Amino acid sequence: MARVKGAMMTRKRRNKTLKLAKGYWGSKSKHFKMAKQAVMKSGNYAYIGRKQKKREFRQLWIARISAAAKLNGTNYSTLMNGLKKAGITLNRKMLSEIAISDPAGFTAIVEKAKAALN
Repeated sequence: MARVKGAMMTRKRRNKTLKLAKGYWGSKSKHFKMAKQAVMKSGNYAYIGRKQKKREFRQLWIARISAAAKLNGTNYSTLMNGLKKAGITLNRKMLSEIAISDPAGFTAIVEKAKAALN
C-alpha cells in the first residue's frame, strides 16, 4: 500500500491560520506556531466579547431610560414597575429609542406608568 503524506492538508491548515493572523504584530503574523496561539487567544476574546456586547447595550439602554425618567420626575425602577402594572410591554431598547427620538411620546408613557401606580 502506498504511503500517504499529509503535506497538502498541513499546508492548507497552516495557511488558514496564517490568513486569520494577518495584520498581527511581528512574528505573530509570520510564524505558524506563534500565529496559532494568537489566533486561539483572539478567538477566545471574540467569544467573550459577543457575550459582553449584549450586557453593555442593556446597560446603555437602562442608563438612557433612567436619565429620561429623571427628567419626567420619576426614577428607573418606579417607571419599570409602573409600566409592568400598566401592561405596557416595551423592551428597554425601544424605550431608550423613544426617549431619544420622541421625548413627548416618552412623557406620555411615563404618565401612563405613574397612573398605573396610583
